[in-house]
Amino acid sequence: MISFKQLPLEAKAAVAAGVVFFSMMLSRSYLAEKLDLRTRHWVLRLQMALFANTLMLMGSLHVWRSTVTMFTRSSAANSFCFTLWKIAVFMFLALAHSSFFTLLFLVAEEPYFFSLAAYTCLGAYIILIFFLFTLGSVEQAYKFLAGRGTKAGTGNKNRTAMKPVLAVMLTLVLTVVGLLNASQPPTVNSVEIPVHKLPSTMNNLKVVLLSDIHLGPTVGKTKLAMIVRMVKALKPDITVIVGDLTDAEAEIIRPAVEPLGELDSPLGTYFVTGNHEYYTSDVSNWFELLKSFNIQPLHNENVKIISPKSANDWFCLAGVDDIEADVLRYSGHGMDLKKALRGCSSEHAIVLLAHQPMAAKWALQERPDINLILSGHTHGGQMFPLNAGAYLLNPFFVGLYKVGQNTFVYVSPGTMYFGIPMRLGSRAEITEIILHSP
Repeated sequence: MISFKQLPLEAKAAVAAGVVFFSMMLSRSYLAEKLDLRTRHWVLRLQMALFANTLMLMGSLHVWRSTVTMFTRSSAANSFCFTLWKIAVFMFLALAHSSFFTLLFLVAEEPYFFSLAAYTCLGAYIILIFFLFTLGSVEQAYKFLAGRGTKAGTGNKNRTAMKPVLAVMLTLVLTVVGLLNASQPPTVNSVEIPVHKLPSTMNNLKVVLLSDIHLGPTVGKTKLAMIVRMVKALKPDITVIVGDLTDAEAEIIRPAVEPLGELDSPLGTYFVTGNHEYYTSDVSNWFELLKSFNIQPLHNENVKIISPKSANDWFCLAGVDDIEADVLRYSGHGMDLKKALRGCSSEHAIVLLAHQPMAAKWALQERPDINLILSGHTHGGQMFPLNAGAYLLNPFFVGLYKVGQNTFVYVSPGTMYFGIPMRLGSRAEITEIILHSP
């Protein structure tokens, strides 16, 4: 029987990841009654960071072997440049691993340079792992198809050496492109949507949609102030924020939130929670902070948006808690569509704010008379190669979808980004939605 010491490093990392994951499952039940909510969720977030790092360790070992160990027998192995390369690879991996912990310890009004560097390395790490795996798979497929899987020669060795070189070069190029793309202001995307039973006096009503700003280790006050200026320039009738505004506790990051107080949409500014609000375990304080900026949280509730031209014309704007609240057993929270739509009949138009597209799907299954659902969460995949996973995991990915005869779902690709300050294959967006009466 093989002992733990005899296992390869990758296997040891996999075992460690399994242990951390098992401890997370135990904590959810065992610690639920022994720790207060904030402490319990902080412990859970620490465990999630440790779990991610143990999983990454397997990839990091592969990166080290592909970019360092493979070249130790070359003629340049003893050179000063190769020593610098080893140090660079080690620092790159160390920064990538530390990114998850900055969320716990390095959050302020403006991002720390260390946090930006760590999350940039994490993004590059993901791209590099993808290319190393893809190029390795292509190499193995070529050997198999060429019938030379068992032969070794100079040509094979050269191709093997070129694989990490090409992967690193592609990673560097895409990292720079991703950073430049994410550093640009969000694009303003104007979308016209017909809303069944919207009063004619509310035709051309303008709603500005924000989502997934993720105030935290890599997004701070400066970027939020820029977003607010862009929103004000659009002069919306209503502004809605559909979740994932923040990744930190309200008290820690309060100064960064102050620009939200400048939003002055005449028919109001509204907010619903995303999954990341529940990860902060500070939702009640966030509600109070947003209310102080005249932003109304819709906590499984609705408001009547009354036409400025006629008090008899209105539609129902409702919002539901994010579905992650149920998973985390967050007391007093969780998606409750019946409560959210109480008083909203099919005689009037219904617009629902729901952070996750999956929640939008569930809502339409229960209430197909909803006319428009505004969501976010997917980030449009945010960056290659994560786009494919986001596409497969969500019933609506990004943009406008028509469901049935009189229902539309719009999914924002996000107004900023989560953690990694990169965008590849997606673009940050402020959505200007023009509602049309039929």
